[in-house]
Amino acid sequence: MRDHAYDEIPYRAPEMPHRYGPSVHVVAEPLALTQLARLCAKGTIQPDINRLVGELYRDLLRVIVNAEFPRRAAATPTRMIDHTPKGVFHGETIDPEVRVVTVNIARAGTLPSQITYDFFNTVFDPRLVRQDHFVMARVLDDASKVIGARISGSKIGGDVDDAILLFPDPMGATGGSICTALDAYKAQVVGTPRKVIAAHLIVTPEYLKRVTSQHPGTVIYALRLDRGLSPPEVFDTVPGTLWERERGLDDRQYIVPGGGGFGELMNNAYV
Repeated sequence: MRDHAYDEIPYRAPEMPHRYGPSVHVVAEPLALTQLARLCAKGTIQPDINRLVGELYRDLLRVIVNAEFPRRAAATPTRMIDHTPKGVFHGETIDPEVRVVTVNIARAGTLPSQITYDFFNTVFDPRLVRQDHFVMARVLDDASKVIGARISGSKIGGDVDDAILLFPDPMGATGGSICTALDAYKAQVVGTPRKVIAAHLIVTPEYLKRVTSQHPGTVIYALRLDRGLSPPEVFDTVPGTLWERERGLDDRQYIVPGGGGFGELMNNAYV
């Protein structure tokens, strides 16, 4: 006989209520929001910027792994096994035999993807963990408005069949970059992922509309939803209720309230 208390572990991420659909998860954690507010504050500079990005992503990854990754029944002998045959922990744990691919969308996604890659190597069999890379740039129209993203280079390490494909990109603004990357995987990379997850610090309603429409199977996690340029009557509604009237992007396609251009801030490079 053994203890069955840990056979099935319920887990539900703390989330903000919204009406964007079941694939969208806006995490509601006071500590994360405190750190994110500090990260986005005008006076915050390096090295605090990258330190805070790292802390926030490690916490967000724990939520995502708990909520989205497969589990297995484990029987793990403890150090007490030398003294008693009952020195075995039985319970549900994360399955380490899962293929995982984290995708670096340079520039803002470089550090988060490296953090994700290193973290996954401590949780899963490192032989099953991979990091892919895209170099992208925003495409502007004649009025300097962002109309999409263009890939100028990539390094894809193999197929993605039955892998969990994860995109850790801090700012989900227009959705152009992730949609371009997902289009590339579908058109050029062999295999069908087990699951596609986007992991962001901040997203806008415009981003959610585009990604859920163009790639409806994508699971989206974010620490904050920014819709600061919406009409006043929107602010008293549950997010997503007046989705078509919600606005989080200014005319340059920067997030409001946001935190500025993270690609520039994280690299101290403003070109």
